[in-house]
Amino acid sequence: MSKSTKTSFARQRSTTIASIPASVNARRSTVTAIAGTDPRTGTTTNVIDETTTAEVTRIAWAAADAAPQFEQAGRGFRAALLRAIADEFAARRHLIVETADRETALGPTRLNGELTRTVYQARLFADVLDEGSYLEAAIDHAADTPMGPGPDLRRLLVPIGPVAVFGASNFPLAFSVPGGDTVSALAAGNPVVVKAHSSHPATSLAAFEAMVAAALRLGTPDGVLSIVFGQAAGGALVADPHIKAVGFTGSLGGGQALLDIIGRRDEPIPFYGELSSLNPVVVTPGAAAARGPAIGTGLADSFTVSAGQLCTKPGLVFVPAGDAGDALAAAAAEAVGDTDAPVLLNERIFTSFGEISGRAEGLGAVSVLARGGKPAEEGFAVTPLLLSITAADLTPQATGECFGPMTIIARYNSDDELRAAIDELPSSLTGTIHAEDDEVDRVSELTGILRAKAGRVLYNGYPTGVLVSWAQTHGGPWPATNTLHTSVGTTAIRRFLRPVTWQNAPEFALPEELRESYAAIPRRVDGRLIVPNRS
Repeated sequence: MSKSTKTSFARQRSTTIASIPASVNARRSTVTAIAGTDPRTGTTTNVIDETTTAEVTRIAWAAADAAPQFEQAGRGFRAALLRAIADEFAARRHLIVETADRETALGPTRLNGELTRTVYQARLFADVLDEGSYLEAAIDHAADTPMGPGPDLRRLLVPIGPVAVFGASNFPLAFSVPGGDTVSALAAGNPVVVKAHSSHPATSLAAFEAMVAAALRLGTPDGVLSIVFGQAAGGALVADPHIKAVGFTGSLGGGQALLDIIGRRDEPIPFYGELSSLNPVVVTPGAAAARGPAIGTGLADSFTVSAGQLCTKPGLVFVPAGDAGDALAAAAAEAVGDTDAPVLLNERIFTSFGEISGRAEGLGAVSVLARGGKPAEEGFAVTPLLLSITAADLTPQATGECFGPMTIIARYNSDDELRAAIDELPSSLTGTIHAEDDEVDRVSELTGILRAKAGRVLYNGYPTGVLVSWAQTHGGPWPATNTLHTSVGTTAIRRFLRPVTWQNAPEFALPEELRESYAAIPRRVDGRLIVPNRS
């Protein structure tokens, strides 16, 4: 990369990223700022200036200007960029984890695991680029067909254009600045503008600087990577005509606000939102009788891990009435009673948890099975809560998402009562079945019921924990998401691509992957799938 290119890229960064002053008092009074907070104490940790609307306009324009160059750089360059980003994150592990822990209180163990996942998914998408089947390359040669003479048709998926990515609060790495939305959009060949989450601004900045260092090293075109801070900047970004798609992980209300902005645009654009999820778990009579206490203990671990701040947290558990179900509930209650008071990510989540759990606990049909440890007075710690209700008494107030360490056990007396209760639930990211091998008919029926309401159906496990892989689906019908696609796993790249067909095109006008002699990726030629020999 030339010296002038490096200088240009650095100049762009300096107007995109605000520096972090030493203290709150260092803020310029004329600039609105975002204050990072230590959730353990509630005290301010770092301050970053919000991005102005004028800066958002310039950033979006630069992303659009970079889009053709980034696409033309090719799959090999993008794969190298993703691997360089992964290397940079691995090299900065200590700094990034330390910064994230100050702003999230998630702890070094959880954050180191998340950083490892973040590094892995960047490298996995580089492998996706190398393999090439994601392009869905297809060639139909000119020929006589049952419809008459057919033209030469060649089809490929191409980048959609600059993508706005909204970082999530609960995954400051894997679903934030360097997360799955960002790397899948980059892999697809799109510039990315990240809207940093206000709950971890310094972590967002540290992550972005790692990505920029990798981009500079490879000579990435100016405008391919940018970041903005602040709610107003996020709204302006979504409204900007240069942005062609949005990736969002957050609340249903936040997603709806962005959808409203998109609805007012002259050109509506795709919005890929992960929004709200209850993640019901069904325990069959056979499973309760065979291993009820173990299931109860596992359930307590699943809904309290990471302070219950996971989009896949089991929020409602169907347990059969009777002695076996009682033993399961007692084991869960004992495990919850032994838990400490976890710290939530920020004041908004802290307040929301108190309101929602308080309303649920106050329902006449609900009883409290267990409470966890009592929180300290400072910071955003809360008491884990296990509630119980009969399945027949479930209401919408008891089946909404509660972000934090609370779940409800719903006791059912019959299969008919269970089916009726599940039928009234909102759709979710996951549905889980705990059953025994001899309950074939019951499991088959439950699979069909839950498949209609979830993107991932699990058996004899817990929904927390989402492997980044080729076969993963992290999505589901509304209100879990508003999309048919996954936000985790290799096919997440499909969100940021669109199909184009070239008809009777001269060879020079075709993308390399559609030229006659090209054979490095899987292609469907005249209806037959041809896979390259990579032995």
